[in-house]
Amino acid sequence: MDRPETGTAARIGDALTRWLDALDAAQRSRAVFPFDSAERFAWDYRPGTRRGLALADMTETQRAAAMAIVDSAMSERGAREVRAIIALEPILGQLERAAGHGVIDRDPERYWFAVFGDPARVAPWSWRLGGHHVAVGSTVAAGRVIGSAPSFLGANPATVPAGPLAGRRAIDGEELLARALLWSLSPSQRTLAVVDPVAPPDILSGNGYRADLREVPSGIRHDQLEVAQQAGLEGLIQRYLERSAPAIANGEWDRIRAADLASVTFAWAGPDLPGRGHYYAIRGPSLLVEYDNTQNGANHIHSVWRDPTNDWGEDFLADHYRRSHIPA
Repeated sequence: MDRPETGTAARIGDALTRWLDALDAAQRSRAVFPFDSAERFAWDYRPGTRRGLALADMTETQRAAAMAIVDSAMSERGAREVRAIIALEPILGQLERAAGHGVIDRDPERYWFAVFGDPARVAPWSWRLGGHHVAVGSTVAAGRVIGSAPSFLGANPATVPAGPLAGRRAIDGEELLARALLWSLSPSQRTLAVVDPVAPPDILSGNGYRADLREVPSGIRHDQLEVAQQAGLEGLIQRYLERSAPAIANGEWDRIRAADLASVTFAWAGPDLPGRGHYYAIRGPSLLVEYDNTQNGANHIHSVWRDPTNDWGEDFLADHYRRSHIPA
């Protein structure tokens, strides 16, 4: 019987192939890179131009095929959140203009798709979607998904302040679950978990090829929590993993548990009241989660899930090359 993630890999590959088949030669030349290209490890969550093919440079049919890639690789919730984040761009532009800020191009078509390798071949391949506040993708080898990190989703505004969509939030559970866990801690547990009364202005691990862990805090350990609190921390971790398709999320969760769940830590910085700048980090042997909501009056979310041992599927990929006796 095929592994569940094998069926997911096939669906992603089919969606990528349909999209690539819909492109002309010039578009394909911008969208496709060799698998061993250094570009595969480039990711950023800030505004700016990416390499690949932008939604702006696709027809409506091609855009629909591109977003079908997202639907194949992510959960229903994850794909919905990606669309909601992209839809925030014109709202953000309106808010910035109303505040008298300089003109910034907040265009929901400035999101770029890229493919590395050939999804129709046996050799490893991957895909990426990048733009302001969205950096997602996955890597496939030996017919299965071997990595879906880094995974970044952000939202500005976190809560739409006015207009027809007032009160709408593109991403929400990452804050609600973390705050519930924090509020469940006893005073002695809080002394371990709360590492600073002031939250940092952004995530601390950066956006490099390797996560920079030097400043990312550790806090209270999983094995220092009560059973219900442990379940709360586990649910928060799974909230991040479940951006991906279910089979991928389940495989990642099994890997995190196998790597020593007891040593996973939860750290909080900033006040615990909603609407004030706050930050948290979750660290484990094969896990890094960071969440920051401090900018724009604590109405601007940055949230990232990384695997320090397997970003871009590199750990599994190295094992694949060893088993296949193919030079990396």
